Amino acid sequence: MISLGGKRALVAGSTQGIGRASAEALARIGAEVVLLARNMDQLESVRQALPPPPRGAHEFIVADFADPAAVRNAVSGYLQNHPPFHVLVNNTGGPPAGPAFEATEAAFRAAFSMHLLCNHALVQAVVPGMRAEKYGRIINIISTSVREPIKGLGVSNTIRAAVAGWAKTLSRELGPDAITVNNVLPGYTRTGRLDALILGRAKAAGITTEAVEQGMMGDIALGRFAEAVEIAAAVAFLASPAASYITGVSLPVDGGRLHSI
Repeated sequence: MISLGGKRALVAGSTQGIGRASAEALARIGAEVVLLARNMDQLESVRQALPPPPRGAHEFIVADFADPAAVRNAVSGYLQNHPPFHVLVNNTGGPPAGPAFEATEAAFRAAFSMHLLCNHALVQAVVPGMRAEKYGRIINIISTSVREPIKGLGVSNTIRAAVAGWAKTLSRELGPDAITVNNVLPGYTRTGRLDALILGRAKAAGITTEAVEQGMMGDIALGRFAEAVEIAAAVAFLASPAASYITGVSLPVDGGRLHSI
């Protein structure tokens, strides 16, 4: 049985989509979950909906990923008066769509800050506690674009690849401390992000959203989009003791959309 009883998890971007599903999955297997996002009302709503932990209570931290220093300070301040985290799920919304050639320098800088710098700030805040607890799981929600770039997501393709390289490097550095670092690469998943991508493609091509969906599904071996809970199941496994000998991997959860081995 996969269990996180007695463990504490920090889940970023956890008010919707894959982040919320991951928080729920971790709570279901016994973790005490701390949610991290910028909207207090949404955080409170999600917190109340989580299955209660065997001990302690679920909590939340308010911080905006547009400001890495604020994220670092919020989590570091919280940890001054609370027990360490055993699990960190790095997750935040993807950059706007568009070709790489047309992207501005500001767009690249903003995405780099939100995805890599905030992830790094969180890792630096939680790793001392993981070392003390002799248990650490760092899980980054990225994208299959680190294997095969996705058309029309120029900034995202670039930044996601940087996060994957950063994570692989960390896995080597933190392995001796019994801290694993892995990436989950979701395929097309039923979230607001996917809805926006489909709508953009439909408008650009002058076709219906249904036609766009059918075309996208036609490239997936299982013939359908993922549900957020299916991505969260992989997160829960990687967070558990059962995944103790898995580190430095980028795990596609994509229904067989990737063509590479």
